[in-house]
Amino acid sequence: MKIVISEEAAKWFKEDMEVVHGESVRFFARYGGSSPLHEGFSLGVTKEDPDEVAVETALNGVRYYIESRDEWFFDGHDLIVEVDQKLHELSYSYEK
Repeated sequence: MKIVISEEAAKWFKEDMEVVHGESVRFFARYGGSSPLHEGFSLGVTKEDPDEVAVETALNGVRYYIESRDEWFFDGHDLIVEVDQKLHELSYSYEK
């Protein structure tokens, strides 16, 4: 399992979430909504310092991670984070 952040997504985090060099972004399982992996759960994202990291990557001085307690949500899939050019918002895909 790995996290892949596109350059466009990194720019989105900087501009829309005001993430700066040295900060961390957490992806987590959120109750409600749906995802291709789990009905009734969706992917959440927040700026937060890590606790128990299961997987992480860094881009442009920003740490992107998933904690151990949320690893089940990804079911062994890689998380691919890009930007939907038409909607100008993040898009997520999951690849095994």
